[in-house]
Amino acid sequence: MILVFLGPPGAGKGTQAKMLSEELGFKHISTGDMLREAVKNATPLGLKAKEYMDRGDLVPDDIVIAMVEQVVLKEKKVILDGFPRTIAQATSLDSMLKKHGREVSKVILFEIDDEVIVDRLTGRRICPNCGAVYHLKFSPPKEDQICDICGTKLIQRQDDTEEVIRRRLEVYRRQTAELIDFYKRQNKLISLDAQKSIEELYKDLKKAVEDEY
Repeated sequence: MILVFLGPPGAGKGTQAKMLSEELGFKHISTGDMLREAVKNATPLGLKAKEYMDRGDLVPDDIVIAMVEQVVLKEKKVILDGFPRTIAQATSLDSMLKKHGREVSKVILFEIDDEVIVDRLTGRRICPNCGAVYHLKFSPPKEDQICDICGTKLIQRQDDTEEVIRRRLEVYRRQTAELIDFYKRQNKLISLDAQKSIEELYKDLKKAVEDEY
């Protein structure tokens, strides 16, 4: 079973993928993490990808597809998070899977209002020392802007500022509109309300996945 998770940054895809992986044994593939891991381990594909990343260029689709292929061949149940992002990538993914007698089972679209995302992400604070993550509204530190664990002053990451978030959302909407239509035509798209609580959203997700079994 191969699931594709679509949704803007801050929609909760990573959290839901982790919960689904722990309960139902899915292998969660975040393409960003996969690329970093391959580079760190200096795999042949990782070394190729590093050349592009070092120049600040996007890693070509064929390298990412080849990395996904390696995981898909080893795992029966996979969640693809952050890939595909374009029609070209989706078409290449379909071709690669078909070669192995497999296909994307369902595409889960996490739908959420932009203002909710801005509220979620601009409130996030990180400890630069121990890596602990807080949220000023939902999970604040005991002492204002100070890490509970090590006492270091918390910071806001550059990509958690409102200006950057709105730009990322604009790019996401532009890229994903065609992709949503692509999977709708294949009758594989399931939309979930990602503004629900983590627990409620997970119930909806699990039902959508179990209906496929």
